[in-house]
Amino acid sequence: MKKLFVCLLTIGLLLGLTTPLLADEIVSIKIGYQWLEASGDFAGDGGDDIDIDDLDYDKSEKITAEVALQLGNSRLTLSYMPLDFSGNNADVDFTFNGETFSGSVDSKIKVKIYEAAYTYYLLNFDDLPTRFQLGIEAAVKYVDGKVSVDSNDSDISEEVKGSLPIPTIGLRSRIAFGDYVGITGRAGYVEYSGNHYLDAEAQIEFSPVPMIGIFGGYRYLDVDFDESDLYLNATFKGAFAGAFLRF
Repeated sequence: MKKLFVCLLTIGLLLGLTTPLLADEIVSIKIGYQWLEASGDFAGDGGDDIDIDDLDYDKSEKITAEVALQLGNSRLTLSYMPLDFSGNNADVDFTFNGETFSGSVDSKIKVKIYEAAYTYYLLNFDDLPTRFQLGIEAAVKYVDGKVSVDSNDSDISEEVKGSLPIPTIGLRSRIAFGDYVGITGRAGYVEYSGNHYLDAEAQIEFSPVPMIGIFGGYRYLDVDFDESDLYLNATFKGAFAGAFLRF
């Protein structure tokens, strides 16, 4: 799946560099940096519910990437977003994945999210001084993650990991003043078998000169996942910022 994502990302870049663009076509490449914090709880293999706040996780600070191709009313977006939380608590007492941990522990939550999204704009006024777009967005997020707990007082160490595709359906909207300032909002959601996944963000773009600019915004993820070996009910939220190339 990772090789497929890299292949699609490369194709998107080549399309942007080699295809003659029409007036209503936009290729954009974004590199960002995000600061997300985690809250909620998790459990492994029927163990205790572990409060993330009790584990003193640092913020996840990671680089993100996105390539988008827009042609007419259609938009294809490929993106990559990692999450990496780690923390330490000197006084715990819980069971995780069949093992009992007490005293000092280190724990980590690591997630890599690869996303391919297609948007069809039902309203697409992109050739006016004030531009407005509103569309339906279908996406597939390939989530590769793991949760680990390591005891500092013994040799006990447990890890639960897994990968799965998550399809979502939602909306994307954008209002802009020419090519200089734009505000974008998007949200995707899915619910199945008592589980749910919500991914939402809002951002503002500023392009003082043609083709290049900066952006910043806020992201919110809400995950409720309960399967045979892992329970995760958590939110990940925070700010992000970066730069983009558009042509």
